[in-house]
Amino acid sequence: MMFALVRTNLAATAALALLSALSGNGNPSRAAIITAAFAIVPESATATTTSSPAPETTAKSSSFSPSSYLGNIPMGKPDPILGINESYKSCTDPRKVNVCVGAYRDSSGMPWILPSVKLAERRLLDDPSSNKEYAPIAGDGKYVDLALKFAYGSDGDIVDLSNIAGMQTLSGTGACRVGGHFLSKFVPKPPGLSRVPIYIPSPTWGNHISIFEETNMDVRRYRYYDYGTNRLDYHGLIEDLSNAPDGSVILLHACAHNPTGCDPTMEQWHDISELLLSKGHVVFFDSAYQGFASGDAEMDARALRYFVSRGHKVMLAQSFAKNFGLYGERTGTISVVCSNPNEKMAVLSQLKLIARPMYSSPPIHGSNIVRTVLTDPELTSMYYDNCGEMASRIRSMREKLVNALKEVGSLHDWGHVTEQIGMFAFTGMSADMCDILTAEYSIFLTRDGRISLAGLNDGNIEYVARAIHAVTDGKAITS
Repeated sequence: MMFALVRTNLAATAALALLSALSGNGNPSRAAIITAAFAIVPESATATTTSSPAPETTAKSSSFSPSSYLGNIPMGKPDPILGINESYKSCTDPRKVNVCVGAYRDSSGMPWILPSVKLAERRLLDDPSSNKEYAPIAGDGKYVDLALKFAYGSDGDIVDLSNIAGMQTLSGTGACRVGGHFLSKFVPKPPGLSRVPIYIPSPTWGNHISIFEETNMDVRRYRYYDYGTNRLDYHGLIEDLSNAPDGSVILLHACAHNPTGCDPTMEQWHDISELLLSKGHVVFFDSAYQGFASGDAEMDARALRYFVSRGHKVMLAQSFAKNFGLYGERTGTISVVCSNPNEKMAVLSQLKLIARPMYSSPPIHGSNIVRTVLTDPELTSMYYDNCGEMASRIRSMREKLVNALKEVGSLHDWGHVTEQIGMFAFTGMSADMCDILTAEYSIFLTRDGRISLAGLNDGNIEYVARAIHAVTDGKAITS
């Protein structure tokens, strides 16, 4: 206290001296001004210190450093499908066959760019109006309109397309992610539940589970496949969906169920539709194979369109990866059938609010290709021919695989393989059988016995058949 008063008095005296020097008669000397001004500067700025020590400013040492948390992060599990593909690439066995990844291959085992897609890309490159500007949050509006027509049919045939809220997404994965977020946020929770339940078929595409868990939905399963017959478990499906709490979200594969290739008949689809209506369930269709499954896009959309015709306000995740071969372009849509334009605009506004902080806006190259193909009658006709060619080759591989298995001596009934549809054959092989196929024959596939028929061709199908016979001979392929 005394020290502060002394310093205050000294500073005041020095200030008076400075004022005197400045206001006095004549010009004060430079030395007088500097001396007077220096006297005002606080002691702490000039003295070495004879007073109490200054507060400690150095931070205390901590055991935490900005990078120390990184050493505690556990190793994540590898993706079961993409990890197998990497193992295939590193394999040096000349016999190796990849029947794991769901991407189409031609009869030579090579990736195939659809001729209609190639022509569309050339036109885009030659179009002087093309640019690389950002798309709006909801994507290319013209592309979205064409995608909705592709899925739901021409305007007015089944539904008024102007009442459908549609938005471009990062392929089907992005559509499921945005759709799940929307449903988790807005679907009323059934009584007694803290989260919105979503029922997913067992088995299903592996990414479905992770996607909907990330949206905080209560992921539940319903029976879909009968491992005792290697066919659709229709009665189990009906029982499980009947027992689901009213108002649950039900995920359905629109066509070519992945991984089983088993689809309900149209009569069964009718019964499923009526059940879900009676329970007030919310229907979420995932459509990844429209046009690819049968070669006829109209036929592959029958289940979706029937549900809409019966009054379901469906949500649809739509992908153009398989059916247009646009795997790396990440082209898809999410759409919701609404009751009127006002409802549509409200739904669309919320979908955009979900997408904006997630990825801001979608990529444009794939949507430009789809738009170009579906707006040009010549390219559209060529595209449908391309779809037919892919589907025909897949059907041929189904038949040839079953015939080859018989020729090498297999006594199993492989009829379920030819009855299935789409890119995959769900063989019934056990995980142990699949492990032996990979370890001893360098045939890479998922451990659930799923085979991508696109990976088969005339050059490897006999080898694959002999290997399958070797691991299944005398063992059950049903459980």
